[in-house]
Amino acid sequence: MQQPQFDPGLTQQYAGRLRRAINPDGSFNVQRRGGDWRDVHPYLHLVELPWYRFFGLIFLTYIVVNAIFACVYFALGSTALQGAIPVASVADRFWQGVYFSSQTLTTVGYGAIYPSNGAANAVAGLEAFIGLLGFAVATGLLFGRIARPSARIGFSPKALIAPYQDGTSLQFRVVNRRTNNLIELEATVVLMRVAQKDGELQRTFDLLKLERTKVLFFSLTWTVVHPIDSESPLYGKTAEDLAAMQAEVLVMIKAWDETFSQNVFQRYSYTFKEIVWGARFTQAFTVDQDGSLSLEVNRVGDYSPVNTL
Repeated sequence: MQQPQFDPGLTQQYAGRLRRAINPDGSFNVQRRGGDWRDVHPYLHLVELPWYRFFGLIFLTYIVVNAIFACVYFALGSTALQGAIPVASVADRFWQGVYFSSQTLTTVGYGAIYPSNGAANAVAGLEAFIGLLGFAVATGLLFGRIARPSARIGFSPKALIAPYQDGTSLQFRVVNRRTNNLIELEATVVLMRVAQKDGELQRTFDLLKLERTKVLFFSLTWTVVHPIDSESPLYGKTAEDLAAMQAEVLVMIKAWDETFSQNVFQRYSYTFKEIVWGARFTQAFTVDQDGSLSLEVNRVGDYSPVNTL
């Protein structure tokens, strides 16, 4: 019985030239279609939003809610709110409703303006209730975003075909861009390519054997090395061969974050266009006069040409 081919979950089907499988930000290049409203989880969506969009949405919601209740107070008439400065301008009445709404929504309640009848009191009570719930939800979302463990592992922009012992190797380098401690770092590297099988083109996946799959400490950089020996799917291949195969190197990094006491993950990939042939990484750290190590985080991708023949 034929053994099924290894598939990391990115399908073997091939229907023409495809874009990269993993984007530079670590997201999968998959567009989801279909589904219904029940498939959308508001919490997951709000936690995943970029910070500027998150705060923008919170601020916009605050403005919209205030405007809605200000319109309600305006519709209740000029006698609904007491303590307001008597003005004839419709705009001024509306803006006083906005000020009272913002005080009620945030439960500040200065007392200069207050509801004067049953309808206005009911609306104010409802708004205070919504404000309490709304700010509790916003605070929970903010805490969830801050407390969520996440890795900030920097990858060298290019992978290299570099000298290794008596042959060559595929190499890329990673660094922890944050000051927190990551330990027990593990790397899994997969080569994705297009190959012909049973007369049809298919995407194939090969786990690449690494010089070492794990390091205990991640205080400096780690150069992940795949020796290109006779057992490697890259053996005997040239840059033109990788381009013809639409090769892409998929990377998964797993580490233990001491700050959150949880595992963190980071994904990355290198297409055939992002592989430099005949180069070697230059050192990204120095030793100070007092013997301390000094790491240059932004030099993780620095390399120099070298002869691999």
